[in-house]
Amino acid sequence: MNVFDFLADAARRHGAVAGMRQEARVVDYATAERLARQLGGALHARGVRPGDRVGVLMHNELDHLLAYFGVAAAGAILVSLNTRLSVGEQANILRHAGAVSLLHDAAHDGRAGELAEALGGGLPHGAMRTADALAAGTPLSDPLPLAADDDPAHLYYTSGTTGAPKGVVLTHRNVCTHARAAVQELGLSATDTWAHIAPMFHLADAWATFAITAVGGQHVFLPHFTPEAALDLLARERVTITNLVPTMLNLMVKAPGAGERRYALRAMLSGGAPIAPDVVRRILATFRCDYVQTYGMTETSPYLTLSLLTPAAQQLPPDEQLRMKCKTGRPFLGVTLQVVDDAGAPVKADGVAVGEIRVKGATVTPGYWRNPEATAAAFDADGFLRTGDLATIDAHGYVDIVDRKKDVIKTGGEAVYSVEVENVLYAHPAILECAVFGLPDPHWGERVVAAVVLRPGTAATADELIAFCKARIAHYKAPKDVRFIDALPRTGSGKITKKALRDAAQ
Repeated sequence: MNVFDFLADAARRHGAVAGMRQEARVVDYATAERLARQLGGALHARGVRPGDRVGVLMHNELDHLLAYFGVAAAGAILVSLNTRLSVGEQANILRHAGAVSLLHDAAHDGRAGELAEALGGGLPHGAMRTADALAAGTPLSDPLPLAADDDPAHLYYTSGTTGAPKGVVLTHRNVCTHARAAVQELGLSATDTWAHIAPMFHLADAWATFAITAVGGQHVFLPHFTPEAALDLLARERVTITNLVPTMLNLMVKAPGAGERRYALRAMLSGGAPIAPDVVRRILATFRCDYVQTYGMTETSPYLTLSLLTPAAQQLPPDEQLRMKCKTGRPFLGVTLQVVDDAGAPVKADGVAVGEIRVKGATVTPGYWRNPEATAAAFDADGFLRTGDLATIDAHGYVDIVDRKKDVIKTGGEAVYSVEVENVLYAHPAILECAVFGLPDPHWGERVVAAVVLRPGTAATADELIAFCKARIAHYKAPKDVRFIDALPRTGSGKITKKALRDAAQ
């Protein structure tokens, strides 16, 4: 069980299929396997050996996909680098991972030089363009030095919104099990075209590298996200399915003319953060396809739940079906999921009681790279991974996240879940984006604060938005302070970071 097997099998079964398209460049699966072996050969010639760590610093490109397979062909461990991090942050990741080499695209030539300088002799086999390695390498021949099932395949460093980034280890078993489960859950097939729009350095998108290849589907790529470019790609390439983070989808469905293009989508997935029901309605109206909310973590490869409707739910009235689609969802195939109280006992499955999600399964990380303390802290005494996400669970087994533990606002002795307040704000016609968080308050303990980005050409006052919330939820949940800003801060994966908002406001 090795991620390279997906490409090797696709080359055997779908060799002539043009599986990868980026503008005028088209690569079939037989050629892709040869190129991945060449990349593995170039790494080997540089001195990279099985078990070594290789950093990858690239935008969403065809060569990025080949790098995932080429590093595996060499038996090495891929260290996925967030392109939005500073040189110091990236250097710290490479140093912590013990990376011996770096693959990068032309856009990162300058950064690669800076990293080599920052690391000194800490990158013994140097940096090279992925395109050059693909062109110059001598293909590795069988038997390939493939890693074993439970050896690490990838290291993904967490965004660090709650502290220092940690290197999440995903084994070949983790990645392969997830890919096969996704194929079954989502009905993926050779007729599907996947758009790599969310960052490929992040698992919001990277999992599809393996799942779509496993079925011989087609991959298309968007190196730089803008709402208009993403909408154009979906229409032009006749994309059938993709996964985007809610911030991307929110901008796309609010772009002028978004619903006027002709799409071939059968399903639009969103993940990485909760999504407001109003945005879901816009997604359904814009793309005229099925919608699936997803929830997961880097530590779980990533999916833990999907909001796919059960046969019974499909018989419900349309409004009730929409309500179910807006939930976080039921457990992903092979995942054991519980919602538990502070004592570890399951909460009542009534859709009201709140507890923390904990999980087990073959897709769950064995731990953090060179960090036994963090690994021990992440798992409870029963071997479940603590997610840090608070949720309810209903009688049908559908969970619904109400907040991150760290984002719950305690005001006047009451708990306010930021997601609930954000969902109300997103229903206001002037709101483009928003984030709700707590700040220290001498009277209330914490006060509810909303950071708001208005849609172009609209206007709203703080008093108006506060009144809008008070008309729809309990008054203590409504923001006491509204701050208008030009853009919300994000992590490299596109998630809104409330830590940055809290730090800037204090």
